[in-house]
Amino acid sequence: MDRYRTHSIPLNMEDIKNDWDKPVLDAGIAAKTSIIARVGALDLGAGTGSFRVREMMHRIAYPLGVHVRADVNLTDIEATCTDGKHRLTEVIDLPTTGVNTERIWLLEHFADWFNVNLGKRSLYHAKPSVSEVLVDHLESPEAKQSALRVLKKVREEREREEREQTKSMQRAQRRGYKPPKGQYAVHFEHVGKMTQEVEKSNSDEDESTMNPAVLEVPTSGPGTDAKAGPNAQRKLTEGNRHAHTKEQTAEAGVDNTAQHSTPQHSTAPQEQTKGITVRQAHERLTLIEHRKPLYTAWFSGFAAAVACAAFVFLLGGGPYDMIGAFVGAGIGQWLRKHMFAHHLNQFFVTFVAVAAAAFASIGTLRLIGLADPTALQHDTAYIGAMLFVIPGFPIITGGLDIAKLDIPSGVQRTCYTLAIILMATLAGWMVATAVHLTPQGFEPLGLNPIVNDGLRFVAAFCGVWGFSVLFNSPQRMCLVAATIGAITDTLRLVLTDFGMPPEAAALLGALLAGLLATAWRSSVRHGFLPPHLGYPRICLTVPSIVIMVPGLYMYRAMFYLGQFDTLHALNWMFRALMVIVCLPIGLAMARVITDKSWRYDV
Repeated sequence: MDRYRTHSIPLNMEDIKNDWDKPVLDAGIAAKTSIIARVGALDLGAGTGSFRVREMMHRIAYPLGVHVRADVNLTDIEATCTDGKHRLTEVIDLPTTGVNTERIWLLEHFADWFNVNLGKRSLYHAKPSVSEVLVDHLESPEAKQSALRVLKKVREEREREEREQTKSMQRAQRRGYKPPKGQYAVHFEHVGKMTQEVEKSNSDEDESTMNPAVLEVPTSGPGTDAKAGPNAQRKLTEGNRHAHTKEQTAEAGVDNTAQHSTPQHSTAPQEQTKGITVRQAHERLTLIEHRKPLYTAWFSGFAAAVACAAFVFLLGGGPYDMIGAFVGAGIGQWLRKHMFAHHLNQFFVTFVAVAAAAFASIGTLRLIGLADPTALQHDTAYIGAMLFVIPGFPIITGGLDIAKLDIPSGVQRTCYTLAIILMATLAGWMVATAVHLTPQGFEPLGLNPIVNDGLRFVAAFCGVWGFSVLFNSPQRMCLVAATIGAITDTLRLVLTDFGMPPEAAALLGALLAGLLATAWRSSVRHGFLPPHLGYPRICLTVPSIVIMVPGLYMYRAMFYLGQFDTLHALNWMFRALMVIVCLPIGLAMARVITDKSWRYDV
């Protein structure tokens, strides 16, 4: 029966097939619901919270004139859509959950592209042309490796065209051409084509060969120049000017509503609506859904190795501890990546990957111990090697869902997080029991405070970068998140050194991360930063604070629980719980401060 199983209503249903090549606004409720529900399913499968999934579905439904009521949980959506005449309910259940920040980012662009082409304004990016270029060129070879390469290529092509048009204008002016005025004014974007026609006509001795439908010679009026030659007085007809305007707008991918305020141009997106069909919307969603991961298994393993080695240093580990964590985490993540490629159960994958990472870390230190016996004393390093499986996204998004009063989704994500942590710590405890390890923590390094804080900044930067790679973030997104994480985690550790409780320091660190992510996005929207650097907040905040999750506390709780030392187990368990609770609270407070939709319950 597996070949008959589907996780949503198939797109080859009769009512959807009938509207497959119709404009989306003319399609029936079934076709419209298929787009809305598919966007929600892709966003949910990328690991984002239920409140963001619901918001994304509303953004797609609004220009279609559809109202949506959706119940979103960890792996399923029940959405009811109505257009005022008909109502349809679709249920989607996903086989598993994961994290893919690139997909979250591309879906934001898709929503803007969808809204702008249906006559609405863009909500996410100040320049809708960025979203249009990304969505329209997802099938290009450059986009398969990096979506931003498409933006760079298109921008370079447009700059080259503008330079050529400017040169053509300058050549025409040297020949004595003066642009018409008044009712014959032509937009500067079309001067290049017009001057090429002028130059061609000047070089042609037989004027009878010129196309009168393209050029005409005004004999009098405000747009003529008595001193200029007859060829310089030619102009585009009114009809051809509008044709050129539409052609240039379609080629450049520019939103007319953003550039012209006259009623004539403000209706251009409505005219473009007829060119967007249900098929085209689903084809772009298919490109987003089937994009291959940005990083190979070996590079993902390297990123996990860097992240866990940096994590160990931030916990107080030394060089040998970092080496053990580096080797163990790299091998564990490499194996985990290959096992996920075969769609194996993720709880089983977590157990096997953590066990392999722990054995690899211990084995590495034993080999080093042949040359330097002091390496054998660093038996806590294997804990750092297993931190790459920390479920940072469901931890944070579960807390944010609860903050938005979406209790069922928040509880499900919390239970999922606890299950992953249980499997990871259980595997680590079994390895420690098998090789007779009794980890007691890391010994102090005795570094100068200023040097120590500087190294913490570098380690936090590298750690957040590594976790961002594991979340499939593009490199520029990784660097932005790493910068935010380096600032916030260093501040958290400094506050802890000055005696602040770790829970309060974690809350302040998460609060600052949320404020910095909002400031970054606002800078992009106001033009202080390039528009292609506008990333969703959750893609920046969650990776930047994952490194604050107390993985060592959680493992110690499991270790003492395995020894039936209930008092110490509860002690470390509640320490970890308090820090974990404070992280989403800090992000929620940042959203309340900066976002009106979070500040008020409406």
